[in-house]
Amino acid sequence: MEILKVIIASLLSALLLFIIAKMIGHKQISQLELFDYITGITLGSIGAEFATTLDKPWWKPVIAMIVFGAVTVTLSFITRKFPQTRKYINGTPTIIMNDGKLYRENMKKAKIELSEFLLLCRQEGYFNINDISTAVYEYNGKLTILPVSSKRPVQPEDLGISPEKEEIYTELIMDGRIMKENLKRIALDEIWLKKQLKSQNIGNPNDVFLALCNSNNELFVYKSK
Repeated sequence: MEILKVIIASLLSALLLFIIAKMIGHKQISQLELFDYITGITLGSIGAEFATTLDKPWWKPVIAMIVFGAVTVTLSFITRKFPQTRKYINGTPTIIMNDGKLYRENMKKAKIELSEFLLLCRQEGYFNINDISTAVYEYNGKLTILPVSSKRPVQPEDLGISPEKEEIYTELIMDGRIMKENLKRIALDEIWLKKQLKSQNIGNPNDVFLALCNSNNELFVYKSK
């Protein structure tokens, strides 16, 4: 009975930490998956208590650490097996700026203030936001920036010509699984996708590690090896 209480308490604390971390936003968990961050600080706290409170039963913190570890492994398996669950567990990237427009509502959604956005831009080397074409706030708290064409690093093929506008590619297949929401967002369907795969001599999406689509509906496929 005592063991069951420890397990239930551990699961409840994991749930509460997850909810709190979601409320705080991505900036607290830079470079870590959300639940990896939660597990790290929790296991550290439990381990410290285990080492310092020698007068209490040793098995309670051990069970708590096992429960947290098991929850993390389970969630990691779920996100790999079912990519559509990642947006609920880890969150999703948020477009903060695109084509010279700042999206106030998206900044509120990502829980990032304008001053923080400008700081992240400077950290990436952009002191003038007019040099930015698209800025995406990733779910790990990092800012990904696509510069305007005239500010990107010079490529050999750019010499003597005007560079074309860069674009962000859309993931349509990841780890063999079709990203249905992404297909819908760019007004395409699975029939189109399977025809494109067939034209590249691929009969089964499971054989595809990654498939990307550009704004011209060109599909770039990387097979599983």
